Amino acid sequence: MALTAKKKGFFGRLSQRIGDVLLMRGKVDEAMLDELEEVIITSDIGMDTTMKIMDRLRERIRYDRIEDPEKVKEVLTEIIASLMDKGERCALSEEYPLIIMMIGINGGGKTTTIAKLGHRLREQGKTVMFAAADTFRAAASEQLEIWGNRIGINTVRHQEGADPSAVLFDAVQSAKAKHIDVLICDTAGRLQNKKNLMNELEKMNKVIDREYPEAARETLLILDATNGKNAISQTKEFNEVAPLTGVVITKMDGTAKGGIAVTVADQFDMPIKFIGVGETIDDLEAFDAKAFADSIFEGEEIGVPSEDSHPESETETENREEEHE
Repeated sequence: MALTAKKKGFFGRLSQRIGDVLLMRGKVDEAMLDELEEVIITSDIGMDTTMKIMDRLRERIRYDRIEDPEKVKEVLTEIIASLMDKGERCALSEEYPLIIMMIGINGGGKTTTIAKLGHRLREQGKTVMFAAADTFRAAASEQLEIWGNRIGINTVRHQEGADPSAVLFDAVQSAKAKHIDVLICDTAGRLQNKKNLMNELEKMNKVIDREYPEAARETLLILDATNGKNAISQTKEFNEVAPLTGVVITKMDGTAKGGIAVTVADQFDMPIKFIGVGETIDDLEAFDAKAFADSIFEGEEIGVPSEDSHPESETETENREEEHE
């Protein structure tokens, strides 16, 4: 995961606040730990996860007899990285054929994340196809097809309002016939009616079970980092609708509230597969827990949004999504 110093956003601010606590106190005592706890809680990491971090930190300080504030920073980095590191589960499945179901609320960056992931897989030499099964939101299928055309990926789509399972059925048949490595399926983001969404996803999964049982599966939730604590409730609710294999966190630029990544990984034992770090087609990076934790305490921001962005940026796509909702 590439980390590049840039304007002071979430990581820069948090690093400075932690550094200020360590510098002002000058020694490792309970007053310093209480201030660190307050800083972490206010960084969107969440109360339960913060308590876990601080309990482990206090234990390490006692066990290792830590007296140097710089060592405290080092141990904090290790603890946060360990909470986020889910081992092999953080990697996207390398079993093929693979079907990836992409779910998440409208406006969270789902369409552009599908395009970025498809592009990333193509760059790795995989054959990719899109299934435009978000037939509920106006223009969703059209937007996905436009992205697909730009990056050389075919999109299977029906008319607006069509049965999503019918779209997926046709996409599966086409993917099988063409020996496609990865089929990425867009889905509707109607979390406000969980029962309908659950029934829809269950029906789509039955299509895969029946028509392509040999295919490996991933179900990825797209979360907007700028949503802060709302992203936590979305993870809980979507995980109840469809058991997730991982999350992709979008808009992790200098202004994002990156602490939600720590909470999602810890509270739900959820692997973070990728992070979106900008608005161009290449701005999707495989998640690295150690690099992420290091970036918090080094004050480096993740990614550098490019001025020479793709013909339609993530922000432009999300604006169009909001117009059609």
